[in-house]
Amino acid sequence: MTDIRFDEGPYPRARLGFICVANAGLTEGEMFAMRPEGVGLSFTHMRMRTECTVENLAQMEHDLDDALQAFLPGRDDMDVICYNCTSGSFVIGEDIIRSKIEQGRDGVTGTTLLTGVVAAFRALGAQRISIGTAYTSDIDALERAYFCAQGFEICAIRGLGLVTDTEMNKVSPRYLAEFARSLDRPEAEAIFLSCGALRSLEIVEEVERATGKPVVCSNQASFWHCLRLAGVSDRIEGFGRLIREH
Repeated sequence: MTDIRFDEGPYPRARLGFICVANAGLTEGEMFAMRPEGVGLSFTHMRMRTECTVENLAQMEHDLDDALQAFLPGRDDMDVICYNCTSGSFVIGEDIIRSKIEQGRDGVTGTTLLTGVVAAFRALGAQRISIGTAYTSDIDALERAYFCAQGFEICAIRGLGLVTDTEMNKVSPRYLAEFARSLDRPEAEAIFLSCGALRSLEIVEEVERATGKPVVCSNQASFWHCLRLAGVSDRIEGFGRLIREH
């Protein structure tokens, strides 16, 4: 018998990893829906208490280390690993999360969902944004402060006041489309639907047609950013202007 022959494996273009909160219910399906051929996706889930509160989000900083230690410990072929929680990213802090991901992982780029959202607005040339969230008012206030510190002007921000992923997952896309349109302001250059637990990806293109403005949502921006960090430049149809044109 001849020697074993090896090739580049099933995902020669890139391997992306996503660290999701334990209660997430949409991430895998949405990322696979957008996945180009030859790009591999891996997921892990980290501990998350039932309710999405500032205190519980901050607690995830300590749980991130455990999640990382168990995430593909025997592989060295990951290109990008992303902490895929919008609100957790600004409560814990992007620099802290990125440092934890990259520590001891040569060649891996660490990032967060929120980092991807900021990169999305920069790519779209949007500085004035309207934001709709799944969150309570105290988390909304932190999100406003974060984007203002990044140099964005917030034209409107409104939350749905939800605290569990189960509730967030069950908000109907029809309602989300109406919610997104209600956030539009003449001066706004883009609309952001914030939270990876909302089914926003389904209505991005509809709202873009209705408003004439780009619509960014959490999982869309995160996936787009991870692809670009990994050097994958495919333009993908069906999920909004961001991933179709940038």
